[in-house]
Amino acid sequence: MNAGTPGCAGCQQLERQLQELTAKVARLEAALAAAAKNSGNSSKPPSSDIVKPPKPAPSGGGKRKRGGQPGHARHERPPFDPLDLDGTLDYRYTLCPDCGGPVQPCDAPPRLLQQVELRERPIDVREHRSLPCWCPRCQTTHYAPIDDAVRRAGLVGPRLTAVIAYLKGACHCSFSTIRKFLRDVVGLPISRGQLARLCAKVSVSLDRAYADLLELLPQQQRLNVDETGHKDNGEPMWTWCFRAPLFTLFKIAPSRGSVVLLEVLGEEFNGVLGCDYFSAYRKYMGDCGVLVQFCLAHLIRDIKFLTTHPDKRNQAYGRRLLEAARDLFALIHRRELLDPRQFALDLEDAGGLLMGQALTGVPRTAEARNLAARFETHGESYLRFITTPGVEPTNNLAEQAIRFVVLDRIVTQGTRGETGQRWLERIWTTMASCAQQGRSVFAFLAESIVAHLTGRPPPSLVPNSS
Repeated sequence: MNAGTPGCAGCQQLERQLQELTAKVARLEAALAAAAKNSGNSSKPPSSDIVKPPKPAPSGGGKRKRGGQPGHARHERPPFDPLDLDGTLDYRYTLCPDCGGPVQPCDAPPRLLQQVELRERPIDVREHRSLPCWCPRCQTTHYAPIDDAVRRAGLVGPRLTAVIAYLKGACHCSFSTIRKFLRDVVGLPISRGQLARLCAKVSVSLDRAYADLLELLPQQQRLNVDETGHKDNGEPMWTWCFRAPLFTLFKIAPSRGSVVLLEVLGEEFNGVLGCDYFSAYRKYMGDCGVLVQFCLAHLIRDIKFLTTHPDKRNQAYGRRLLEAARDLFALIHRRELLDPRQFALDLEDAGGLLMGQALTGVPRTAEARNLAARFETHGESYLRFITTPGVEPTNNLAEQAIRFVVLDRIVTQGTRGETGQRWLERIWTTMASCAQQGRSVFAFLAESIVAHLTGRPPPSLVPNSS
């Protein structure tokens, strides 16, 4: 018996080592799984993917050909109205091209080719002259005043100012690129400083339109919100995107926290806020009692992470949830084919099934318990779209609106001061809101700068409720 004691002690030691190694392997596998997170199985942005995940194979077999696809309607640009033509040129035969005999006009319609061309000098340069007059009684020379709007515009007129703002804001052009365009195409040499002052002038002209939308935001019944990083002189800041059904507002702030939501929407926002699961939105929701629709697309990516986790229990739990989520989205995509009342009932059943799968049979793993706790605490806020008409289940609207900002950030590398921040807020807001309302961005910019120069009321981006 004494001889067997050391052997038992050795077995116990080996058993402890095995348990330690098993726990270590589990920790390493969890760390490896967390490191393998990408934009496809988490809320990380696509730019964070070190190696881009492979693109899924196209549905339907082989790779489709370039150009128009079978069954798609042909798209043709409508011809110009005759009133828009600056002139016409007629081509006619005087002799038959085949036999050389005489020809005569006939009633067949002509074949038309409409061509658009730049004028050799596309700008109109005018000199405004203040002519002097002599008053014998006053013994003074008087100069007639130049029109105030012309004087305030200076070298560049309002329409060309709007073109410069459009190139800078909508086309991601740098001041150097705009300088080259104006010099080589338009025939106007101009300095970078002058271009910056013109954009600042346009920014001021958009102040009222921006302020009106900012005041209107807290009154919206539905808002989708997202945020992305912004650099100002190398310092980290944040661009916030607030998308309403008929307008979008951008705000650059030094914080990514709920303080921005309080500043913009206030403590008594009475609408539904569509957003991701970021902590700032949860804090705003908890502090102010705001109704929230958390993005289901972000949730599905978190569920997909569980299906790729090395722990088999997480995989099984994730597959159950993913199947229920897919059934829910499949039903949403069939909305137009179903009776509205039946669709509402089916949607409620599909949402209940997803919730049931999330809260039953939860494995004893940290990852599964965290996701289950999220459903238990905020499950209603993931399924609010079921009971609130008009609310989208995802935050795609805000993410689509902020995509342009991300592209602009890549090209311009951010701003270098408050003037630049205000310019970007206003031009991005104008562009996104005009697109939602079916309005021309250039026409709005031109109207705004003319109103600014003449002292007239500026145009508004507030949607027409009539």
